[in-house]
Amino acid sequence: MEIKILGTGCPKCKALEQNTREALQELGVNANIEKVQDVNKIMEYDIMFTPGLVVNGEVKVSGKVATKDEIKEILQKYL
Repeated sequence: MEIKILGTGCPKCKALEQNTREALQELGVNANIEKVQDVNKIMEYDIMFTPGLVVNGEVKVSGKVATKDEIKEILQKYL
């Protein structure tokens, strides 16, 4: 599973990353988490607002900090 956190490093981006790490830990899943902070690369995902959560190339969340439970629900579809 490949996960990308899209954002420039703002507090919301960091919160989304933390929630994602906690969700993965609770699910017992190892995944590669990449932080994408380059604005041009973020724009390639066609999102209007950060933070964004991309799982296996698909944008799953944009413009908000998903809760740990929301992220777990998203990730379980890939298990």
